[in-house]
Amino acid sequence: MEIKAKIHSVETCGSVDGPGIRYVIFFKGCPLRCIYCHNPDTWSDDKGVETTVSELFSDIKNYKEFMRFSGGGITVTGGEPLMQSEFIYELFKLCRKNNIHTAVDTSGNVFDENVKKVLEYTDLVLLDIKAFDDKRFKNITGKSVKNTLLFAKWLNEKNIDTWIRFVFVPTVNDDFEDIIKIANYVQGLNNVSRVEVLPFHKMGEYKWEELKLKYKLKDVMPPLEKDVEKVKNIFRDKGINVV
Repeated sequence: MEIKAKIHSVETCGSVDGPGIRYVIFFKGCPLRCIYCHNPDTWSDDKGVETTVSELFSDIKNYKEFMRFSGGGITVTGGEPLMQSEFIYELFKLCRKNNIHTAVDTSGNVFDENVKKVLEYTDLVLLDIKAFDDKRFKNITGKSVKNTLLFAKWLNEKNIDTWIRFVFVPTVNDDFEDIIKIANYVQGLNNVSRVEVLPFHKMGEYKWEELKLKYKLKDVMPPLEKDVEKVKNIFRDKGINVV
């Protein structure tokens, strides 16, 4: 029987989750409960569209020329896509066979032997580091930062191309000393080709209201441009490519 996965949705012409035009697949399920999450509707795996690898890939192939022309590919995200790593492993093997670039957008919290198999067929990892201090990370996500840092270290050992993502949220992870620690850690990784500093936004707030979840950041505003630039300069000062 062919393996199935639960997905929330797909975006066929994504442009922010990796290079080029991308087919972005939002998977259901996530072990984290980030207080600024803009996709809380992906947390639970009790709903979603069930699909097989062959069904999904038959649709992906329709966009192959767009992806090839733009230097794009597919990106799996969520939620936490690596909660459904066996499915992604089979999907990425098909992509490799068909010369389609693959990217995983992950928190690095799910890290086991099945995930390592997926990464053998992964061209790019978009790794979210939400904070360096473990207490701060737990306040944001409900989990420890340890797996994320182990994940990053393993990617470095295997020399898998990685983009680090840092969502900058005023009052939540705007301690510049902690950001310096992230930059120091990233500086020691030889596989990181860029860092993306992503300003906090509130576009997903309505989803919290629809799900009847308490949104703790109702009074938090997006960061000022000068503060975003200050964060970027922390990484630049370490010789890291930042966007």
